[in-house]
Amino acid sequence: MATRRRSRATRLAALARQDTALEMTPMIDVTFLLLVFFMLTVRFQDLEGVLDAALPRDAGSAAPSEPRERTDVRIAVVRAGTRLDPRADRAWSGEGPFRFGPDRVLSYRVGPHETRDLRALETRLARLAKAHGEDAAVTLDPGAGTIYQDVVAVLDTAVSAGFRDVSFRGRRGPLRAR
Repeated sequence: MATRRRSRATRLAALARQDTALEMTPMIDVTFLLLVFFMLTVRFQDLEGVLDAALPRDAGSAAPSEPRERTDVRIAVVRAGTRLDPRADRAWSGEGPFRFGPDRVLSYRVGPHETRDLRALETRLARLAKAHGEDAAVTLDPGAGTIYQDVVAVLDTAVSAGFRDVSFRGRRGPLRAR
């Protein structure tokens, strides 16, 4: 009986000393299947510069509407300004993102009137919005060199002045956001 116990113990010890091989083939197969699955089902979306816009659902083409008189606001870059590091007030290194410094100068033209001050633009737009009433409509026309920040600042100014119908003009033609 003692020899039997020893032989059983030696067999168990021998089994414990053996290297157990982990089968990698099924794991690699499952990994590649998951990789292919995610590659085929992913949808890439470019959200930069997307403004939320919705078309009216209750208006159809049966009733033609009168064209509204639109106020055009032309945004132009007078002086681009210095490029700065986005995280500190030091010169841009030439790599990666940047921001413009306070010396950036923009010009805003509404009809024959031109200003370089957003407050003066807001005052002018508020007068025009009040004159047009609820039919007040404005078109923002960003010129070459303008960035989203410039356009959004003028958009905020137009909305705070009382305009609710805002459209955009650019190289691709007029874009509407309502």
